[in-house]
Amino acid sequence: MIIPFEHEAPNEAIGCKAFHLSRMWRAGLPVPAGFCVPWEAMASLGIDDLYPVLAELGDTFAVRSSSVQEDTMQASFAGILISRLNVASASDVLTALSDIRQSALAPAAEGYAQRREVGRTLRVAAIVQTFIAAEASGVLFMRHPVTGAAQIVIEGSWGLGPGVVEGLVQPDRWVISRDGGVMESHIADKDVAIVPEAGGGTVQTAVDPACRRRPCLSPELLQQLSQLAGACEQLFGSPQDIEWAVADNRVWLLQSRPITSK
Repeated sequence: MIIPFEHEAPNEAIGCKAFHLSRMWRAGLPVPAGFCVPWEAMASLGIDDLYPVLAELGDTFAVRSSSVQEDTMQASFAGILISRLNVASASDVLTALSDIRQSALAPAAEGYAQRREVGRTLRVAAIVQTFIAAEASGVLFMRHPVTGAAQIVIEGSWGLGPGVVEGLVQPDRWVISRDGGVMESHIADKDVAIVPEAGGGTVQTAVDPACRRRPCLSPELLQQLSQLAGACEQLFGSPQDIEWAVADNRVWLLQSRPITSK
């Protein structure tokens, strides 16, 4: 069974990440179009089930995990349950779904689940979306991750999200007040980027020397991100940690989750 974003489903079926993204999409926020695969359907989904819905999303796809225990205030599973970007065919989408199921059985996932006391067996759903070939990507925290202050912290770099999320590059960093003023900025030497590879998948590449010390976000895009973060906070009723991407000077929201408590 496939559940398009326009149809509401409980997070007990599709996981918190999918629940949040589909709700954001229905609220009109800039979320790439997509659908959810409930955890009970992950193993039984066939290629014939995918063809009609993939045709509506474009030529390439992002396939992301969405465990019922993931992206909650108790546990994020960041960097543990996998995602696949720039997936080029229906058969590759099925392979990505299988890879996501297997990542939930890995020792790292089981150990993290035990430490966070969310149960050893993960109920893993998934999200399939239009792939955004981002020129810049990163994360946004609505509370300062070190001090806990009510400030927005934005980190970003060139290319796709794994460059920042997986710590492959030192990102640009801005601290922004809740009224939108830039309080601090640090523009890093961003030497590598993760980019789409021809035929599917991603590859790490060197950044053009002329871009390494150039900010990956303009003041206008920083303002857009801050405003969108406020919209997410209003929608969900609490400050959020957000993953974002920019393509063709447009901000896309790829994830919004409550701030993990521990």
